[in-house]
Amino acid sequence: MLVRMKLARIVIVDTEEDKMSMIVLQEDDGKRAFPILIGVNEAYAIDRRLRGDIPERPLTHELIDRVIDQLECELERVVIHELRDATFYAKLVLRRDGDLIEVDSRPSDAIAVGVGSDAPIFVDESILQDVC
Repeated sequence: MLVRMKLARIVIVDTEEDKMSMIVLQEDDGKRAFPILIGVNEAYAIDRRLRGDIPERPLTHELIDRVIDQLECELERVVIHELRDATFYAKLVLRRDGDLIEVDSRPSDAIAVGVGSDAPIFVDESILQDVC
């Protein structure tokens, strides 16, 4: 079963001594929440897209948006579907002509693309049971 989540927080520590970042996902209609450690650059990309800061030339996630658009697809949802060996696995679920296409992705990239198009984020219930 998939549980709808929201991006609750982005934490970025980017100093000479420490470089660490994470996102926190929280259950849309509940209290369960958990962090996912991500790269500093990915955290900045998510933050930039949330603020609506569009670069003059497309960066990676804007390029993905354009490819999805040019292939006449729609990003239907982001799904974090597996936790294996302390690594989260995600996918972009695209819709094209009524068919669903699943594309493997790192959670940070999937969420960066998702927040740019207001796509919902889902997490498999089994992951929530493991991390919450």
